[in-house]
Amino acid sequence: MKKEIEQFLDYLKFEKNASPHTISSYRRDLSQLAEYLKGKGCGWRNVETLTLRGFLAELHERRLKKSSIIRKLAAMRSFFEYALRRKWREDNPASALSTPRKEQQIPGFLTEEETARLLEWSVDREDPLEVRDRAILELLYASGLRVSELTGLDLEDLHLRERLVRVKGKGKKERVVPFGREAERWLKEYLSRRSVLGKKAPASPALFLNNRGQRLTPRSVQRLVQKRLKQIAVFRRISPHSLRHSFASHLLSRGADLRAIQELLGHRSLATTQKYTHLDLNRLLEVYRKSHPRS
Repeated sequence: MKKEIEQFLDYLKFEKNASPHTISSYRRDLSQLAEYLKGKGCGWRNVETLTLRGFLAELHERRLKKSSIIRKLAAMRSFFEYALRRKWREDNPASALSTPRKEQQIPGFLTEEETARLLEWSVDREDPLEVRDRAILELLYASGLRVSELTGLDLEDLHLRERLVRVKGKGKKERVVPFGREAERWLKEYLSRRSVLGKKAPASPALFLNNRGQRLTPRSVQRLVQKRLKQIAVFRRISPHSLRHSFASHLLSRGADLRAIQELLGHRSLATTQKYTHLDLNRLLEVYRKSHPRS
C-alpha cells in the first residue's frame, strides 16, 4: 500500500490543502493499517469490513485513546474513498464501521490573571527574538489563532492600520480576525526588527521568522509557550492551543455571543464552539439567578 498511500497523501496536500500535522498523522495511521493487513494476508484491494473491524478491536485492546482510534478510522475512510474514486476498488469497506463516541474533554485554558502573567515580562527590546516572542504570544491570545495558522501567516496577511489579520484556516477557508492595541504595539516593534532576522536567508514572505531567517515552525511556538509557563510557575497541561481556548472562554465570560466566537475561531459547526460553555458555568448560573423571575 506504500505507493498508494503516498499518492493519497499528495492528494490531501495539494488538492485538499491538509495541514502537515494531518498528513503526518495519516501517514502513520495508514502505514500501521498496511502492516496489520500484511499480517492477515490481504491488501487494500481485497480487504473486507470485518478485517478492518478487527484492526479497530485490536486498537481498543491496546487501550488506545478514543480520539486516536477516531482519527485512524477517519484516515481509513478517506483513503478507501479515494481508492473508490480512482477505481482501485468498487466499494469503501470502511464506510460501514461505526465511529466510537469521543470522550467529552474540557479544553485546557488559562485564567485572565495567568494570561496577563504569561504575556507581561521585561522584554529586551534590542533582541529581535524576544520582541518576536512577545508579538507571537500577544497575537495568539488577541486573535485566537491556531498555531499552524499563526506560523502560516505572511507579511501581506497583516493589516496593522485596521488591526486585522487574514487567516488561512482548515480546508482553504479564509477568515479575517481582529486583534487589539497591545498586539498591534508588539507587532510594530517586531516588524521594525524583523529585517535583522531576514538578513540571514533569502527573502521570506513569512511574518514570523526564526533566527536563521526562515519561517517559524509550530514546534518552536510550542517551546516558547512551555518556556513562559515554567517562568510563571504554571505546570499543568497547557499548550499553545490553550491560548486559543483562553481567548474563547474569556470572550464568553465577558458576554460575547457564541456565534461571534464561532466566526472568530473559524469553526464550521457551532457544536464545536459550544464546548466553551462548560468553562463558564458559574457565570451562567449567576446570570440565571439574577435574570429568571422565579430563580
